[in-house]
Amino acid sequence: MPRKEKSKNSTMGEVVTREYTINLHKRLHGIGFKYRAPRAVKEIKKFAEKQMGTKDVRIDTRLNKAIWAQGVRGVPFRMRIRLARLRNEDEDSVNKLYTLVTHVNIPKN
Repeated sequence: MPRKEKSKNSTMGEVVTREYTINLHKRLHGIGFKYRAPRAVKEIKKFAEKQMGTKDVRIDTRLNKAIWAQGVRGVPFRMRIRLARLRNEDEDSVNKLYTLVTHVNIPKN
């Protein structure tokens, strides 16, 4: 019985954009006040890396401002983010793709 060959086209190779709501409240539970906003940035990067499968994750400046808007301790409980897997323009980079994380602004009633 012949072996089945693995398909060459991986879904990780394609450029794609998705939106997520990330619950930062559960990810920051038990973290001291002075470490909450920096940890939120790390947790968003970890989430993006897991969802998109890229090691190179870049946080948009507007997202960073939204995280830090209420200070180091007042990180929002939930945040709407857009993850975009893009091709790396830098040829000598190790990673062919990177993930750009941007903030999706939701109007309050």
